[in-house]
Amino acid sequence: MNKIFDNTQVAFSLKSDTELERAYFLFKLIASQPLVKIGTAVTNFALKAHLPVEGLIRSTVFDHFCGGVNEVDCLKVVDNMFTKGVSSVLDYSVEGKEEEAQFDAALEMTLKTIEFAREREAIPFAVFKPTGFGRLDLYEKVGEKSVLTEAEQKEWNRVIARFDLACKTAHEKDVLLLIDAEESWMQDAADAIVTDMMRKYNKQKAIVFNTLQMYRWDRLDYLKSLHEQAKSEGFYIGMKLVRGAYMEKENDRATERGLKSPICVSKEATDINYDAAVLYMVENIDKMAIFAGTHNEESSYKLMQLMTEKGITKNDKRIFFGQLLGMSDNISFNLAENGYNVAKYLPFGPVRDVMPYLIRRAEENTSVAGQTSRELTLIKKEKERRKL
Repeated sequence: MNKIFDNTQVAFSLKSDTELERAYFLFKLIASQPLVKIGTAVTNFALKAHLPVEGLIRSTVFDHFCGGVNEVDCLKVVDNMFTKGVSSVLDYSVEGKEEEAQFDAALEMTLKTIEFAREREAIPFAVFKPTGFGRLDLYEKVGEKSVLTEAEQKEWNRVIARFDLACKTAHEKDVLLLIDAEESWMQDAADAIVTDMMRKYNKQKAIVFNTLQMYRWDRLDYLKSLHEQAKSEGFYIGMKLVRGAYMEKENDRATERGLKSPICVSKEATDINYDAAVLYMVENIDKMAIFAGTHNEESSYKLMQLMTEKGITKNDKRIFFGQLLGMSDNISFNLAENGYNVAKYLPFGPVRDVMPYLIRRAEENTSVAGQTSRELTLIKKEKERRKL
């Protein structure tokens, strides 16, 4: 398959010279682990001390990786990308909340983005995080099958009700709904709810999508057993496949508790696991829909190859490729240019609330070998092409 991802003219067609220079500067910073550590600490301190740094954050890292401070603010980015055939997923990226009022607010925002998506061809998906709708500790307790107090049971019922309202609304409006994966110790409880939602709302096609983090060695077996369940109960499976974003946290916790790590032994094992899940889903595409969330060129080429082999058209609505805003534009825009379905995740929210997300992105880019240097190589190539 010809190497389409090297075309930087297509990849950065929407970036002005100034934006290209900013991207170069940002990835240069991110390439340095000590700088990321210092920058993170300084940013956290500045925000806690209410220093006036939001403008600076907004004009640099925020505007590169985020769509805006609210959903309307994102529209400029959404419409702009859609001129090149790249769709958007509006992701309200406010994390780590603990109170009922905040969970209700996250539900309201999710319903709003579903409505927003219904009205716009450029936004085929809505998304939410399980911990946006309930406390992490509660998911953990339910997943461990611990006995809940009466108050906790009521609280858990409210979590389920939030999921149900979001999924029911997506089903009624015919908007695809992605539900993100989080830490392994809360995932069993979230998986159980999402399976219930698939059973209820995926009768005609996949509307509700769960997420599998393929750096977990148990996820392929989970997918296969879910498939058996779907066949016997007559529902469709929607699945976002990612490698995963909580690796250090997962390994540390397993070590602390003397448990076997849920994470694959190596990057190579993760890649094999990811590609195996993609293959399994493509082979069962009659009952499944895939959102392949990956910044890995090799995995993207493999999926393209599989689609060709199986005679699946490039724009088959059951297969989407997904990347994050501000990263891997060479994959997103070249896929779209070649007729595939692509959607970029557009995180949005108030600057200070989105900072945990941005910090995780920076740390992830630093720890994923080759990701940042690849971005820099491509930006450099485009700067040379433009003679900047």
